[in-house]
Amino acid sequence: MGSLQVQPRPLYGIGTVARLTGIKPDTLRIWERRYQLGASHKSASGRRQYTQADLEHLQLVAALVARGARIGEIATSERRTLEMMLRARSGLEANELTEKKPRVLFVGEQLFAWLEEHQGCLVNVDAKLLPGSLEVLDADVDADVGEIDALVIECGDLGGEKLAMMQRIADRLATDNVLALSGADSNRWQPVLKEQGLTLGAFPPDPAFLSVYLKLALQERATSAGSSNLGELVMGKPRLLSAEEVESARGLEQSRMGYRPAKMRELVLDLAALEDRVSASDSAGWEDVSVQACVYAYAGQARWLMEKALGLVLEAERKSP
Repeated sequence: MGSLQVQPRPLYGIGTVARLTGIKPDTLRIWERRYQLGASHKSASGRRQYTQADLEHLQLVAALVARGARIGEIATSERRTLEMMLRARSGLEANELTEKKPRVLFVGEQLFAWLEEHQGCLVNVDAKLLPGSLEVLDADVDADVGEIDALVIECGDLGGEKLAMMQRIADRLATDNVLALSGADSNRWQPVLKEQGLTLGAFPPDPAFLSVYLKLALQERATSAGSSNLGELVMGKPRLLSAEEVESARGLEQSRMGYRPAKMRELVLDLAALEDRVSASDSAGWEDVSVQACVYAYAGQARWLMEKALGLVLEAERKSP
């Protein structure tokens, strides 16, 4: 694919792969040594790491071995063959064992660096990171990045030529899910982007915004947006205190250390109510849902922190003479 070097994410260590496949690490090492059935990615330090495709392949192999297949007979089989064998043996479809993640190509040097610091945004996708410019990808007509479901591009200052580049690349990769991340004031291009079926976002992106885009926009532009519970889209923070523990702060206007547990209790309840209200609210489209997801995530974080603080204050009060 010319000079372009695509880097896969997420990457898994052998312990994680063992947990997700049910195959012991020693067995995975034997399979890799004997059948070359193992990690396909090597880090800069030389460490072998498993890609999402490696993991899904091994999950199929593990399922077949568990159903009586001999590893030596299936180790060299391609994924499609493994899927057919699994269907014939058990009636199971591959997606009943593994959730095939959307394949997303991320383009841009600064975006690459940002994602290395925010890899939690990539847990629900089979990501390919291209630390090169939009112009380089557009010029490399022979670039082979495989099948892509969506394209996320760091595009700097938007303009007519860059819009044309993005459209050419999207056409070449056969995807209509394109998120353009611009650090400049690009709102004036919003109507043009919308007309072309592209989505505009700020760079650097808000992690919650990007996570929701990757979950919703890849579901055929969220045709059912508004019917999903945000609690299913964004991992909420757990409740640290029981209702009884929170209620015990009622009437405790000032603690021995000068804190105000009754006020802290009110904040916990108000933030919890905000979480529930936002989670249950409807939206007109995925952009609205992404804003709601950010509010839900941040309200949950604030409530969790306030619960933690209240718990410490109440514990100190219980221990005081």
